[in-house]
Amino acid sequence: MPDSRLLAIDPSLRCTGYAVLESDGRNHRALDYGIIRNVPALKPSACLVAIHTRVQELLVQWQPVAVAIESVIYVQSHQTAIALGAARGCAILAAAQHGLPIHEYPPRRVKQAVVGNGAAQKSQVAFMVRALLKLTETPSPDAADALAIGLTHLQTAQANAHRRLPHESL
Repeated sequence: MPDSRLLAIDPSLRCTGYAVLESDGRNHRALDYGIIRNVPALKPSACLVAIHTRVQELLVQWQPVAVAIESVIYVQSHQTAIALGAARGCAILAAAQHGLPIHEYPPRRVKQAVVGNGAAQKSQVAFMVRALLKLTETPSPDAADALAIGLTHLQTAQANAHRRLPHESL
């Protein structure tokens, strides 16, 4: 896998985590990460506009070649599921408008890839993301989740590229 840049997103109506990662196929590094924070007083429709706008800005600023996003998760509340789906849709729309491939990963797979345990706690994900990317600070939970989604995609792409290479004899 040649040098590539990825935007990873952990969608939420109020705190969407994002991360920009770069990889040369072996080494992965975080270029930027943070949260698209929408205050509680903001109407849901305004939150969706803010998510779409900020994702568009990140796409223009960093010029990734792909987007990785958390797939739909099971939630007990229909209202939460609708809000989460709408936030995902805004981020996916922004990526689609840029013609980028969009890769979705379920939370259990992300936790398994980064921590080795599909039922890991958010604090464990944040700790491992910090260690794997050699960060100087522990990212907030939402940003850590986005970084973990990005790492999962880069690991998956690396494994797929390795499988496609012809095996050399010793």
